[in-house]
This record gives sequence, C-alpha cells and structure tokens, in this order.
Amino acid sequence: MNKPIYITGVAMTPFGRHDASMQDMAQTAVLGALADASLEAAAVEAIYAANVFGGMVLGQVLLRDLGLDGQALYNVENACASGATGVHLACHALRAGAYETVLVFGVEKLTALVGGSSGGTIPLQRNDDMTELYARAGLALPAVYAMRATRYLHEFGVGADVLADVAVKNRRHGALNPYAQTRTPVTREQVLESRLVFDPLTLLQCCPSAVDGAAALVLSTKRPSTNAKPVRVLASVVQSGRTEAGIDDDILAAEITARAAGLAYREAGVSPADIDVIELHDAFTIAELVYYQALGLCRRGEAHELLRSGATALGGRVPVNPSGGLLAKGHPLGTTGVAQMVEAVWQLQGRAGERQVAGAELALTQCTGGGIAGVDHAASSVHILGT
Repeated sequence: MNKPIYITGVAMTPFGRHDASMQDMAQTAVLGALADASLEAAAVEAIYAANVFGGMVLGQVLLRDLGLDGQALYNVENACASGATGVHLACHALRAGAYETVLVFGVEKLTALVGGSSGGTIPLQRNDDMTELYARAGLALPAVYAMRATRYLHEFGVGADVLADVAVKNRRHGALNPYAQTRTPVTREQVLESRLVFDPLTLLQCCPSAVDGAAALVLSTKRPSTNAKPVRVLASVVQSGRTEAGIDDDILAAEITARAAGLAYREAGVSPADIDVIELHDAFTIAELVYYQALGLCRRGEAHELLRSGATALGGRVPVNPSGGLLAKGHPLGTTGVAQMVEAVWQLQGRAGERQVAGAELALTQCTGGGIAGVDHAASSVHILGT
C-alpha cells in the first residue's frame, strides 16, 4: 500500500511586478516553505524546480546560496503546467520510496520578458513549425479562447455579460487576497467596456501577462507533527493532449482536462460533488466556464447557470478560485501550479483569511499548459488534496 503523501509546508511571494531578482523570489518562497514545515534545508532529499523561460540548470543557479548542496535537483518545464508537473513527479518519487522529503518550487519573472508593466503577448514555442504557422496567422491563445467564447455564446444563447461575470467574481475574490496582483473589484460594465483583445474577450477577461512570483511546498511521507490539520495529496494526474481528429471536434469539451479529472477522481475515490474548493486555470474568462463542465461540476451548457447561481463564488456550494485565480492573482507560468496548491493548503487548514471557505476538507487544483497545433493543450494536471 502506498504511504500517504503530506504537504508539510507552503509559501509564496505576492504576485506582481518585482524589482527583486528571480533568485531572491525563489529563495523567499523556498525558505518560507521550509520554515512552515519546521524543517532544515539539509532534511530535503530532492528538489523539483519549475520554470518556463529561465534557461538551463535554473534551479541549481537559484538555490546555490541556500546550502541545498548536492541533493538531486530536477528542472521541470511543461509550459503553464510546469509547477503542477513538478509536484506530480515528486509524488511519483515519494510513492516509489526514492525519497521521504522533497521540495517543489516554481518561479517566473515575466515582466522582464513581455515588456515590463505594459505587458504583451507571451511568446509561443518555436520548435513546432505548424504552431509557428498558426501564430503568424494570428491564432495565438487569446484568439483560440475567443473562438471558444464565441461558440459558447452562440450555442447556448447567452450574452457576453456571462463572461464578464467570471471576471467580476474572481476579481472580487482577489481583492481579499494579499498575494494577488490585482486587488481592485470591477463591475460587469467595466469588464465589458475595457479594451477589446479578441472579440468577445476584453482586456479584463484575460489574465495579466506582466507578472512575477514564486511559490514552494514541502512534500513528505512522514506525517507532520507541527500541523494541527495535515493535508494529504489524494490524487496527482498529468495528461498530454491527443491529436484532434478534424472539424467535428468540440472546442468546448476541454477533453484533456476532463480526462485528467476523471483519473484524479478515481485515484482519490471521490466525486465532483465531494469537492469543497477549486483553484482552476482561468487564463481567460471562458476557460472557467469550459472547465466547470470538464471537472464534472455541471452538464454541458449549464456552466453559465452554475456561475449565476452563486455556487462558485465565496459562500457558495463549491467556491472556484477564491484566490482570485489567474485573472486577479496573476499567472507567472511556472509558478502557477504550485501557487494553486499553496492556496488549497491554506484553505484546507483554515489559513486563508478573508477569503476562507468554511469547513473545506477537499480541494482540487487544475492547470493546463502549452498551445500546440492540432491538440487541445500540450499538458493538463489535476490534483486533489484532503485533510
């Protein structure tokens, strides 16, 4: 029987524009997680460093001053799912008995990449000729999600206000989160009247791209003695995208996430109805609605009804993105999957402050990554955590 895997310590930096170096951010998060776990650095047997744009052997460079000297260190890149993938690989090693205690961190400094506070489009990979061709034709990720949004509004006969309501909800949540990049609530009118990016998506319906941040967590098969409410990893799943067959593909299905979620529910022995709080990959407002269905929270075409019912807001049946999500908290690519789990741990341990979900015992995090021609996404990860 597999030993339980505990998350014994978590920490993150606030997300936003940082003058601090990537090294400083990473070390702040790592030291914070070690302190939260009441653990000395020497007790860590392996490290998983998640990042997208930092370059080769980044983890070794970032941590060389911390005395984390000689342990196995794995650098992980899997687009926006990098951090979640790092956690998944760490869980495999712990279950295999290779280690008892490991550290996972994610870090990204996007303000240096996309033009400082002004933001800009994050560059796509250049190792796929077809993807590069699509990008030159204007089929960047915002355009793909805009097509999904257009299809959703047309097929289910709803107005663009439902998209705006996702941003309103998540920015309202983000206003309660001291770690969020954007802490200003917005109205539906402000969202709809913000600059058009790709019709029908406006600027306030897209996650900010100019954001820096780091997050870290300690995983162990040793039951923690310091936490009154230990949090366990009940399921850890990573899946890759399948080649789409052709024009009959359903762009609203989010097949890769639905597949990963189904595997995660099976592994954890729970159902969607059991989940108390969710952090999901709302890079664009339509993504949250699409993922409601993929995660089994509602049936096809009912996502907007679920949103409007208040079920996914704080105080509702299953609050989604109480942190503010990517739309408000920010999306420093390689950090996001780890940061989602930090928030989930805080929620399960009653440490989330004003945005606390009362009585939360089961949390789900979902993170997708990578735009490749001919597939839904390159990777998707779903984790289920419980007390």
